[in-house]
Amino acid sequence: MKSLKLFLISVFTLVFANQILAQKQKPNFIIIFTDDQGYGDLGCFGHPTIKTPNIDKMAVEGQKWTNFYVAANVCTPSRAGLLTGRLPNRIGMESDKRRVLFPNSDGGLPASEQTVAELLKTANYHTGIIGKWHLGHLPQYMPLQNGFDYYFGIPYSNDMEREYGIPREEFLDAKTENYKVPLIRNNEEIERPANQNTITKRYTEESIKFIEQNKNKPFFLYLAHNMPHVPLFASKDFLGKSERGKYGDVIEEIDWSVGEIMKTLKKQGLDKNTIVVFTSDNGPWKVYNEHGGSAGSLFGGKGTSYEGGMRVPAVIWGPSYVKPNVISSIGSTLDILPSFCQMANVKIPKDLILDGKDLSGVWKNGFGSPRNEMFYYHGTKLFAVRKGDYKLYFMKNNPDGYPEQLENLENVQLFNLSIDPSERFEIAEKHPEIVSEIKLLAKTHRENLVIPPSNLEKIIGK
Repeated sequence: MKSLKLFLISVFTLVFANQILAQKQKPNFIIIFTDDQGYGDLGCFGHPTIKTPNIDKMAVEGQKWTNFYVAANVCTPSRAGLLTGRLPNRIGMESDKRRVLFPNSDGGLPASEQTVAELLKTANYHTGIIGKWHLGHLPQYMPLQNGFDYYFGIPYSNDMEREYGIPREEFLDAKTENYKVPLIRNNEEIERPANQNTITKRYTEESIKFIEQNKNKPFFLYLAHNMPHVPLFASKDFLGKSERGKYGDVIEEIDWSVGEIMKTLKKQGLDKNTIVVFTSDNGPWKVYNEHGGSAGSLFGGKGTSYEGGMRVPAVIWGPSYVKPNVISSIGSTLDILPSFCQMANVKIPKDLILDGKDLSGVWKNGFGSPRNEMFYYHGTKLFAVRKGDYKLYFMKNNPDGYPEQLENLENVQLFNLSIDPSERFEIAEKHPEIVSEIKLLAKTHRENLVIPPSNLEKIIGK
């Protein structure tokens, strides 16, 4: 009996010591970022037929965030906000004319901006991006010029460089050879068109190699899947296998990819010293019907600043750093940069204006959030503002996002998102004091936000 007690004490001491050691080391960071995946497109967020056991397990072992927002409702500005912790409008990465960057764009992420990769490199992190970039395809804007040591992926969305004469309807039965999107390693084009049938698998293989090659030093991996942005592609091991059709096939392959990465972390002894963030860049592209995703109970989708366009599924995992819980406080992709920097003990320049908040305390304690406000932009226009449970709308739009039908509201609209996440019950007349409070917040915010010329509107040769 005595020997058993001594054995148990030694085991508990060893486990505790390993946890303390992991916390003293600089944590590794992984962001898994999907493209156009809706709030309702995971098993743990309520989808009845898409099977996502690996992400669901992350949510049980870590934190599931139910009020987590992106910086913008379309690709390019959303990704700019994620990597800089700054509102896209603040850095010239929004536009009312061209919502994202295209193959003929002459602009990109300004060199003056400091990405999370650049800041982590000051603490000797090795940094890599696998997947979609979409922050400028010209040499001066590419990942290696923005703090990343390694890049393997496509420079913009997978539906671009469409073969001349191929209609958009071809998205519904897409052939990978009809999209001349290049696949790039570091600064060299290695394949055109990228074979999108196998691209999720190849991103996974590249990510595993990156983890294995950097297991003895702190690393930051940004895995930005092309999918489930249309046109949809899945490898033969997953095609036709889900109950949700091709869209479900794509999501279930992404879930497989998450599982392979988690296995690798455990195999390499990195699972206790790594934080993994899984989220999406904006809501679902609803105009593509069953080839688009679901916002669940939320109103709207991609291209709108309604909840369905801006609120996304989010899971934060890290056994030594993240206390398991369901977090209903507000969080944002804008908050990832300051949170990672805090945990890596990286000093943020004092003159750098951030729109992100440090969430590391929430991850550690499992409750609360320093973020109580969210500003929802559509291009350069302030569409709505959230404070606490309440969201005030100044504008309206087509809830499917396309075609845009943006216009000012004659009378502002107020919703309590805690009670009414579907935004069905308008309550402005019942709460004039809250309307006034949020209007003042919006006015102060706009007065203190300087919007520079847009980098999205620059076109090659013009």
